[in-house]
Order: sequence, then C-alpha cells, then structure tokens
Amino acid sequence: MKLLTKELEKKMPALYAQDGKGQQAVAYVKFFHPMTSGVWFATEFDPNEKMFFGWAEIQPGCGELGYFSLTEMESVKVWGLGIERDLYFNPCTLDEAIKEYRETH
Repeated sequence: MKLLTKELEKKMPALYAQDGKGQQAVAYVKFFHPMTSGVWFATEFDPNEKMFFGWAEIQPGCGELGYFSLTEMESVKVWGLGIERDLYFNPCTLDEAIKEYRETH
C-alpha cells in the first residue's frame, strides 16, 4: 500500500503550518499497523525530508505529539505486515481523531 499519495501530499500543510494549535490542528491522514496497537495521525508534512508531524500512540495510553518519518514507516514490518493508511479516514481535529480512536480501541 502506498502510504502517501500525491493527492494527499498536496493537501498536507507544511511543517509548522499548524504550530500552536495543539490538538485543534487538523489531522489529514491516519496510519496504523494491523497487528499492533500503533496509530499515527499526521497533521503536517515536509516532502523534502519525508517527515510528518502529528500524534502517535505506539503503546496504549501513551500517545504524544512529535515527528515521524515516511521512510521509516514504509520499512516497518511486524509479522510480515507493514503499516497501512486508513482509506476511510476523514480529516478532523486531532482531538476528535484521538477521542474516536480511544473509544474504539
């Protein structure tokens, strides 16, 4: 699966474009691993560095804002499966995305 399409890349704000918004920043894409609890909500992207900014939760209840690399995400394999993009995710605030994620997991 292609984690970031050209269409999505064009919609993503540049790094720091939503600086200061905290959990009111808009998440444009959700990534997850089907065999783990890992989830990533990306709010910004730098195409030159292939770096996202957003919220990630690798261990349940331990989410935080930070940077994550598209290149590294593409290389992750757990039990032979890679990270996937949620094809049905609609952009929303991080607050809304986190709340929905925690209610369903």
